[in-house]
Amino acid sequence: MPFPDQPADQPADQQRDRPDDGSDNGSGDLSGEHAPLPRPGWAPFLEPGRRVVLRYRIDRATSPGGVGSTDTLGTIEAVDEHTVTVMTRRGADRVVRGLVTAAKEVPPPPQRRPRRDLAR
Repeated sequence: MPFPDQPADQPADQQRDRPDDGSDNGSGDLSGEHAPLPRPGWAPFLEPGRRVVLRYRIDRATSPGGVGSTDTLGTIEAVDEHTVTVMTRRGADRVVRGLVTAAKEVPPPPQRRPRRDLAR
């Protein structure tokens, strides 16, 4: 069933699979001035120094495989009213708070074991 802002004759593979909550402008742009506003009081543990995993929405049209969300795992470096910056193994990942659909504090990574000498 199409959503109110979609024509009834639009092919099913081009219809959005989430309710129209007014969180984007219909163009697929989920960043910048069209990003949804953060939910006040949600995920109060999003503070610098905490290790977290965040799941957030991305644009299906430009994502590999047409997926609608992705995750980032790392330590929070900075938080403001609109974004959360997470330092991952690959570098800083700045996430718009209004796009976050799930957040969870996670334990520190396991300690690496010393390499065994295989020359024996």
